[in-house]
Amino acid sequence: MPGLFLIEPRVFEDTRGYFFESFNRKALIEAGIDAQFVQDNQSLSQFGVIRGLHYQLSPFAQSKLVRVLEGSVWDVAVDIRKNSPTFGHYFGIELSAENKLQLYIPKGFAHGFAVTSPKAVFFYKCDSFYYPEAERGIHYLDTGLSIPWPIPADKAVVSAKDKVLPGFPEASMNFVYLES
Repeated sequence: MPGLFLIEPRVFEDTRGYFFESFNRKALIEAGIDAQFVQDNQSLSQFGVIRGLHYQLSPFAQSKLVRVLEGSVWDVAVDIRKNSPTFGHYFGIELSAENKLQLYIPKGFAHGFAVTSPKAVFFYKCDSFYYPEAERGIHYLDTGLSIPWPIPADKAVVSAKDKVLPGFPEASMNFVYLES
């Protein structure tokens, strides 16, 4: 999807353990990502927790660089940029402490994840501050999106706020895709 980047760090392993650069601004710029991160967030969740699909309206939109520090999640980004060739499509991937993958999610995408391990520590950098008045979301079970969440319905743990989010057609969105 245009603007979405999967980042696989170069990991150095030996008998002591491993080392990798989890953030390198110069490398991101060389890859076409020029975000000025201003806030780091971290969450701990148990198996079955589904968070999302969340975003903030423009001009308070956030680009995010996400990764998992412990455990694993099924991470999802949904393109909500009108006129985008992938408008209304989702991208999903497993992010885990083991695979060390990171996903860069630009402004104009809704984001969510489901915890697939006994617990997960999820970390993300944001290029804009949190503004509650601009926060919006899309119901994770929207039938038009057909996201294959890997959590059985009877095991899903979803916040009261996320349970009442609108479906994709009713969601408030103010993003427009501009071809680069």
